[in-house]
Amino acid sequence: MARAGRLVETAEAVLVAAALALAFKGFVFQIYHVPSASMEDTVLTGDYVLVNKFAYGAHEGPWARVLPYRDLTRGDVVVFRYPPDPERDFVKRVVGLPGDWVTVEAKSLAVNEEVVTEPYAVHRDARTYGTDAPPSLAKRDSFGPVRVPEGRFFALGDNRDESRDSRFWGSVPLAHLEGRAVAVLWSVRDGPRSFSGRGAALRRLIDTALHFLSRTRWERSFHAIH
Repeated sequence: MARAGRLVETAEAVLVAAALALAFKGFVFQIYHVPSASMEDTVLTGDYVLVNKFAYGAHEGPWARVLPYRDLTRGDVVVFRYPPDPERDFVKRVVGLPGDWVTVEAKSLAVNEEVVTEPYAVHRDARTYGTDAPPSLAKRDSFGPVRVPEGRFFALGDNRDESRDSRFWGSVPLAHLEGRAVAVLWSVRDGPRSFSGRGAALRRLIDTALHFLSRTRWERSFHAIH
């Protein structure tokens, strides 16, 4: 009976620890899987990114001394709910804050009439389009100036020629902000096969598990995001 009692106590302790870990993960951190190349080379397709959900919390109350709160800053890489479809999460870089004037001219970003040095920005298309380009490209290389409204921010992908971002669908409400992307926990290359239809997610998971060692980008593990 004593042994059974110890087993019950152990099981209870494990369950409590698991519950606390899940709560901590859900309220303080989340893990975001990057599905596209819009943030390359900062964040790659297949990266699993750790998101600090408390990074931009209120700077007061009992948690203020424990958690490293900060103000949203130009240059931060953040995860947010996509404005046209809040059920989807996007990862982009903040380039404009409330009240800022944002302009893109010949692929060059300027904020408040000052050209921004962006060592992280990538331009893989040598062509530069103007306002006479097709609608899908007209705002890519020449945009604005536009003023970021109060309560919103302007976000761009680092892979500028292949990113759908605030140039196309507007600024992001601050209320949609999920948190700051701080590090890559794990990164995996896509396999040669694509999965679709019923059970695609399960088949993709099995395929990834079978090729875990060969497809993992080990050098990206615990890679800090800047």
